[in-house]
Amino acid sequence: MRIDAYNQIQAVYQAQSARKPQATAKTGTSFVDKLQLSSIGKDIQTAKAAVASAPDVRAEKINPVKESIAAGTYNVSPESFAEKLLEKYQATII
Repeated sequence: MRIDAYNQIQAVYQAQSARKPQATAKTGTSFVDKLQLSSIGKDIQTAKAAVASAPDVRAEKINPVKESIAAGTYNVSPESFAEKLLEKYQATII
C-alpha cells in the first residue's frame, strides 16, 4: 500500500473542503429577480389589450341584417349559400 498517494488524495480533499465555506459566504448575497419584456412581447400585450377592450358584437354590421329579417326583406341567394357551404366543407376535409 502506498501511503504517500493517500496523503496526496487527502490533501486534495482538504483543499476542496476549505473552499466550500468561502463559496457559501458568497451565496449570502441576495439576488433580485427581473422581468424584461421584449418589444414583440410588448406589442402582443398591446394587441391583447386592444382586443379585450373591443366589443364582441359589431352593431353596425348586425343591425341592418336584423332589421331586414324583421321586415321580411332579407333574401339569401341559394347559389351563394351553396358555394359558401361547399367551401367550408372542403376546408374541413383538407
